[in-house]
Amino acid sequence: MSLVASLVARDLRRAWRSGGLWWPIAFFLLVATLFPFAVGPDLALLARIGGGVIWAAALLAALLPVERLIAPDLEAGVLDQLAVRGASMALVAAAKILAHWLAFSPPLMLAAVVVGGLFDLSSATLAIVELGLLLGTPGLAALAVTTAALTAGLRGAGAVAGLVMLPLALPLLIFGAGSIDSGAGALKLLAAVSLLLTAGAPFVAAAAIRAGMD
Repeated sequence: MSLVASLVARDLRRAWRSGGLWWPIAFFLLVATLFPFAVGPDLALLARIGGGVIWAAALLAALLPVERLIAPDLEAGVLDQLAVRGASMALVAAAKILAHWLAFSPPLMLAAVVVGGLFDLSSATLAIVELGLLLGTPGLAALAVTTAALTAGLRGAGAVAGLVMLPLALPLLIFGAGSIDSGAGALKLLAAVSLLLTAGAPFVAAAAIRAGMD
């Protein structure tokens, strides 16, 4: 557990120094803010699409820092040193997932309150959106780290990461946005998909990291 704590703290410090804690949230707010200008001032329409917009923006915000999640440590030999010391790559990947979730999810949930006001979401709808983000963002973080491991070292990794991650994140997006109308049923499916991704991602990411070190 001390290894996990030290890796999480290290990644959070690096995200803080590089602005990685704020750029995804600024991007989330920018994307969400553009929609009211695009669709016009119809409050009923904005309230109807608000939840889906929040989820689409959250997905893009989780993808934004993907190039710095694995590649810098792989290039600097940090992961090789951890492997030499007998550290489990699955445990390292799990620590990176936790760090990425801590870096973007709580600030994103706070920013979603601001976006909810822009879209005139009711307090009940906003509560469902926030609960959905709490359940679904671990899955987004797991997908982002796994995608980062799969694309580390590739030229144009950011573009490739988008092509890999966006289709895989569709169930989270569908159930997250659908929970606003479907309620508990969609939230349960969202939680199940997020749990499955979070449980399996460390092992897939570990295999990709080991392949990248060979």
